[in-house]
Amino acid sequence: MIPRPPADSQSPIAQRKTIPIPEGCHPQSIILSFPVAREQAGQRLDRFIQGRIPRLSRTRANAIVRACAYREDGTKRMPSDRVRYGETVYIIRPPFEEPIAPREFTVLYEDEDVLAVDKPPGLPVHPSATYHKNTLSHLLRERYGENPPQIAHRLDKETSGIVVCGKHAEAERRLKRAFEDRKTSKTYLAVVRGHLAPDQGIIDLPLGRAESGLHLLMEPRPLDDGGSPATTEYRVLDRARALSLVELKPVTGRQHQLRVHLAALSHPIVGDKLYGPEGPAPFYEHIETGMTPELERRLGLARHALHAHRLVVPHPRTGEPLELVAPLPEDMESLWMRGLPEDAPDELLEDVS
Repeated sequence: MIPRPPADSQSPIAQRKTIPIPEGCHPQSIILSFPVAREQAGQRLDRFIQGRIPRLSRTRANAIVRACAYREDGTKRMPSDRVRYGETVYIIRPPFEEPIAPREFTVLYEDEDVLAVDKPPGLPVHPSATYHKNTLSHLLRERYGENPPQIAHRLDKETSGIVVCGKHAEAERRLKRAFEDRKTSKTYLAVVRGHLAPDQGIIDLPLGRAESGLHLLMEPRPLDDGGSPATTEYRVLDRARALSLVELKPVTGRQHQLRVHLAALSHPIVGDKLYGPEGPAPFYEHIETGMTPELERRLGLARHALHAHRLVVPHPRTGEPLELVAPLPEDMESLWMRGLPEDAPDELLEDVS
């Protein structure tokens, strides 16, 4: 049986506190809380925040900490502070207008320990410099109250599909450990450009940070040049209209692994703004603010056509395999049925079969 920590437990994972808005802050300020995990202990505060907020540069993280970082007692923090395991870092921001995002999600499975949802494309999982209320974590708080299920892994904003949460601290810990120890089996579906061949194979291509200067961008890089091992198994399910429907199983879990691996085979995922045939330059500054109709036409889809379709994870209470499946979302199904726009640039419609 899983032990449930009492409400006043001193377990760092169990503490889900909020703090009063400090004097001098806007009365409707947004409070973001970031618990410090064991492996993050000792990091500089600005680097810790940079790692927790997507697409945040070190300079921007430093500025946010100076302006907005607080301790539980309401005192300010500095970028050079070292974070400690078990503490919570609070970022208190003035209210801001967020981009529109879907706010509905489907529950795939729920019991007293686990919640699994089908996240729609375009909904961020965690707060960022751009999103707060329009995030899955905030929507869970709205639905479940002050102690909502806690998300056990990451999924990009544009990627749709399965997200698993622990409904109490010990379930959360065990689920996160299962992902960290690679005791899960993940299957994604993607619609890619061109006719990928052969029908199945293994992509074994180390990845590292790109030298382009764009934050978070990855690229193939040899192991002796700082690359990390990255392996993906793929299987082509169907081919039609200069597109392939592909099943993907990541053996490793590198950032943007599936997207970079497919792009390296010259079959990028349709709608990919970073690794598509035109590269990131035309699209990068529009990723958070939204695409123009012309850019969407060139992309073929407003978001990258990648879906977390199937997940098998050990149940945190019983240890038995819990299999979860999320059906292909409507936008990807529509893309597959209609193909790319007829007036898309010729090089984007090339059939390389």
